[in-house]
Amino acid sequence: MTLHAMLPARPIRRRAALMSLAGAALWHGAPGWWRGAVAQTAARGLDPALLDATVARAAALPRLQAFVVAYDGVEVAAHAFRGPGLDQPTNVKSVSKSVMAALAGAAIARGLLLDVDQRVAPLLDDLVPDAADPRISEITVDHLLTMRAGLERTSGRNYGRWVNSADWVGYVLSRPFIDEPGGAMLYSTGSYHLLSAVLTQVADKSTLALAREWLGRPLSIDIPPWTKDPQGIYLGGNNMALSPRALLRFGELYRNRGRHGATRVLPAQWVDASWTPRTRSRYSGHAYGYGWFIAAARQYRVYYARGFGGQMIYVVPDLALTAVMTSDLSAPSGRTGYGQALNGLLAGGLIPAAERGA
Repeated sequence: MTLHAMLPARPIRRRAALMSLAGAALWHGAPGWWRGAVAQTAARGLDPALLDATVARAAALPRLQAFVVAYDGVEVAAHAFRGPGLDQPTNVKSVSKSVMAALAGAAIARGLLLDVDQRVAPLLDDLVPDAADPRISEITVDHLLTMRAGLERTSGRNYGRWVNSADWVGYVLSRPFIDEPGGAMLYSTGSYHLLSAVLTQVADKSTLALAREWLGRPLSIDIPPWTKDPQGIYLGGNNMALSPRALLRFGELYRNRGRHGATRVLPAQWVDASWTPRTRSRYSGHAYGYGWFIAAARQYRVYYARGFGGQMIYVVPDLALTAVMTSDLSAPSGRTGYGQALNGLLAGGLIPAAERGA
């Protein structure tokens, strides 16, 4: 019942013993203690008893707000324990990076970007400060998607200074180089904000307009406006608001390799590329592709998007399983054990339910 790291250059083997991220799920309370359930569990392909027990464990986590699970495209559990409802937008924090990565794939498919190896400085044009380090010219779309631009991070303790600056793009591009472009992953929302600026430039439309046109409309999901920088560029990689069911549709889009029903929304090759290990998080040890982390639970590959405080999309293609969890934003999930508890709901609950149900 653990969620393990996947090494970037090595495929998962069924009996592989890889780095452990989370132990057994941490929960309290008893079945039936949740409130505000908006749908009763209706298992199809998942063991009903195990699924009900997992819902009860989820409900006992006081910070967990919504819990939605689909098996083979059918919603089998949908509960709003507290907070916004299942169809109400909520701040998904850094899950926004996964959405932004999807927009990059859509831009490449439309010919607005050449490919992931395209250099971004010419696209940003006069947004690049005159005194910028010459190595700025080496940064590519791939480097932004994998957060390997080499620039000092604008997340964590640096985030406040960045978003209080007068020019967010210029601030990111003025940071010192901590590594060379294409080096190690330096988790930084600034990299994804540069991507948002690139998309705005090449499409001559706001990132909000692109998100609504390329994702919102075909998926039939609501994408409200979110934070903009002083120049009017929508924040790349943070603070988007999507409902739990919208997140489920987004996860299902990737599980179905870019299709929503009969509609091709993203190229299948983009989903494959996004789920290919390209670097690794120094914090979790998990591999990272384009906007998605890559890990293993039991013997199955797990692709997940995550945001501060416990905003999660989990996709387990081998089990036709997609799960969404949204949480209160009052505290981080990593240092408190709460993230382990969420991982445990998947690894110790939903996956065994899918195994037994199958």
